[in-house]
Amino acid sequence: MLALAGILPDFRLQSDDGDSITRIGLTAAWGAGAFGLLSALVWPVLVRALLLVPALVLGLLVFFLNGSLLLIALSLIPAGRGEVAPETAVVVAAVMSAVASATSTALAVRDDEAYRRRLYRLADRRRRRQRRAGAPGAGEGAPGLVFLQLDGVGYEVLRSAAGRGVMPTVADWLDRSHRVISWRTDWSSQTGASQLGILHGSNFDVPAFRWYEKDTGEVMVCNRPTSAAELQRRAVARTRNAGLLALDGASRGNLFSGGADQLALVLSVSARRGRGNRSRAGYFAYFSDPANAVRTALSFVADAGREIGQSVRARLRGDEPRVARGGLYPLIRAFATVVERDVVVAAVIGDMLAGRAAVYADLVAYDEVAHHSGPHGRDTDQVLARLDRSLALIARVAEHAPREYRIVLLSDHGQTPGETFLAKYGLTLKDLVRAGCGLPVSRRAGRTHSGAEARAAVLAALHRPVEEGEEARPGPGTDPVVLVSGNLGLISFPDVPGRATRERIERAHPALLATLANHPGVGFLLVDGMVLGPDGAAARLAVPGEAEELLARFGPGAADVVRRTDTFPHVADIMVNSAYDPETGAVHAFEEQIGSHGGLGGEQGRPFLMWPTVLSEPVRARVPERVPEPALPPGAAPAAQSPAAQSPAAQSPAAQSPAAQTPAAQSPAAEAPELVGAEAVHAVLRRWLREADGPQVPLEDHRPEGAAIGILPSVGVPVQDESR
Repeated sequence: MLALAGILPDFRLQSDDGDSITRIGLTAAWGAGAFGLLSALVWPVLVRALLLVPALVLGLLVFFLNGSLLLIALSLIPAGRGEVAPETAVVVAAVMSAVASATSTALAVRDDEAYRRRLYRLADRRRRRQRRAGAPGAGEGAPGLVFLQLDGVGYEVLRSAAGRGVMPTVADWLDRSHRVISWRTDWSSQTGASQLGILHGSNFDVPAFRWYEKDTGEVMVCNRPTSAAELQRRAVARTRNAGLLALDGASRGNLFSGGADQLALVLSVSARRGRGNRSRAGYFAYFSDPANAVRTALSFVADAGREIGQSVRARLRGDEPRVARGGLYPLIRAFATVVERDVVVAAVIGDMLAGRAAVYADLVAYDEVAHHSGPHGRDTDQVLARLDRSLALIARVAEHAPREYRIVLLSDHGQTPGETFLAKYGLTLKDLVRAGCGLPVSRRAGRTHSGAEARAAVLAALHRPVEEGEEARPGPGTDPVVLVSGNLGLISFPDVPGRATRERIERAHPALLATLANHPGVGFLLVDGMVLGPDGAAARLAVPGEAEELLARFGPGAADVVRRTDTFPHVADIMVNSAYDPETGAVHAFEEQIGSHGGLGGEQGRPFLMWPTVLSEPVRARVPERVPEPALPPGAAPAAQSPAAQSPAAQSPAAQSPAAQTPAAQSPAAEAPELVGAEAVHAVLRRWLREADGPQVPLEDHRPEGAAIGILPSVGVPVQDESR
């Protein structure tokens, strides 16, 4: 405060006729003390009062609220020695909060011993309080598990970043304490399908990121709150299990709750209003500290500027492929790489200090940047390095938690590079479909909305619906509904009840299937149980070997995941996968993304699972053979399961590749067997929770009476406000 008073012309700490150095020092101490006291007592009340204000608006108000507190603090100085112009007060308060943040938090990343002692005292105090209250998770005997999802980081990207020193924390873990394997996603290689399977044990009938359901006439979108809530309800009804986090768990920054009672920034509950909606409570818990608020706000501005600079340099260098990165994108990127990261990491730290048994958190920063900058390069390396520092901080805090914690890293999918379909061929998939149907095509190709998770998180934080309106419920008519998910396209005919047969499509639109299958940007089609390729190639999924041969270039297991998707009740009339070049590893996204995921081809289908070696091998036990589930009528409930089928392994209809049936190599650097499907990952994580905590309590024994089983756990369930 003394330094700022000497630098800024509109800020003084002395009387008009001058004061001694001692008096000025005492005045500064009085003002700083009053500001600190107001920040500690008044700021949390202000933030709680503004909790229903959209999160981004709250971030903008931070500076003005902080400046107002400083004005009040200076007015409390005796004899009116403190005086500052209102606009200068904003600057002074921001700098003071940033300095407080630097001395109390930033030094912790550098292993500051004082910060370590403070964390230990906080953890010890919480531990004693929980013992007295007998709170869940207070026991120190059972280790807890923290699952950190690095959204969109593929297996090869992680190994490369660790090997090149971009992620030194990950590299150190792989050298000393962890191992890593890859696993294979389903055909729909995106967060909605993968995270639903990981957290709730089933991603059946999730054919893509967005799809049209004929029985309701609506478009389901995985990052729309209402759709996420419905997908979670369906998964719980199918598995008859609340989810991975039902026992003293916390869900942070995810699309789905996983059955947890402690929620923050969870999309499946963000559509609800009122006291029952606690999805934004994580913002309150984080922004209630003004130092956090100012540091994050400054970092937000810095990262938005960084994105603008990187975009300008890419244009000047003539980088190809390239997509537009203007408009609001710099702010959306900064939200993902700064705000959401900081809030989620702070929530995870709070969960560990509270001693919760299981925490699952999603960090979306890499995925958002890779969509627009590509999955490989300097831009994404910088994001990976910052994520690595967050992992180091979480590991450091875990040393002071009331129980031992084992940190598991995993991802939900990878990303495949490539020029977009529009940039390569000058038209969108919708244009191509309309041309094949003989319908008029717009002379100017329109761009397709990105399906990135960060965009949905920003809109949810602003209390705005995600992709509502025309895209949510297409109007009546015979025109085909064309939706895209990365390099996967879905075509539905709303006037045809049920799934359209190949014969009916060819009778109504004779040129459509040939137009699509023979286009150089299309790899294959799925139509009525048949896979169609270029030059009249066709393979029946029911005939062993036919589809395997036609889809060989798309990698091992491609025919299996296509065969499974063919059994989904809501599979589209025509499923279109873009072309894939095995030599360059590139696909052509139907969205405006040069790093994409959602279909088959390349790194997008190979995420990773990295676990501490004290846990059992993820492929130690053979996972039951994956069999297609019967296609249920829309809205029908699944058949009751036998006791054997209700075991965690049997709940997962996942299979192993033949290689996965052999023991994993001992060296972390060795190529390890793969898990197949998100449900297989769910079975492994559930087994690790059982190993850590002993036999699991039956679901009906630990859910509150009358509570919905993990669908929306805050409905009618008294829970502790985690913002404390």
